[in-house]
Amino acid sequence: MGEEAKIFTLSEVSEHNHAHDCWIVINAKVYNVTKFLEDHPGGDEVLLSSTGKDATDDFEDVGHSESAREMMEQYYVGEIDPTTIPKKTKYTPPKQPHYNQDKTSEFIIKILQFLVPLAILGLAVGIRIYTKSG
Repeated sequence: MGEEAKIFTLSEVSEHNHAHDCWIVINAKVYNVTKFLEDHPGGDEVLLSSTGKDATDDFEDVGHSESAREMMEQYYVGEIDPTTIPKKTKYTPPKQPHYNQDKTSEFIIKILQFLVPLAILGLAVGIRIYTKSG
């Protein structure tokens, strides 16, 4: 590869998104995998679903072999312009209004600490009276 690599935008690569013309982006490199679709061990759908985006994570998550990585070189067509790939945004959950849950649970515990022994005592007295009168 002595010559200068061709630079593509993501939108240019995205146009190649069907079985007769399929390009994918992995590790900032563009690959024309059209001829490999039928031979791909995971099926052509896997490759077709990776078009129009940075497929690096999809590729790495599968854990491809060293021979698979070497095979990619024959499909290499150029580099992706990194400024055309959308930045990954990290999910941050919406802020919940802060309220003191402890006060509610403390109140319930205090009521239960009073009512449960009282209920047990009442049950014991009721059983005692019932068994004596019989």
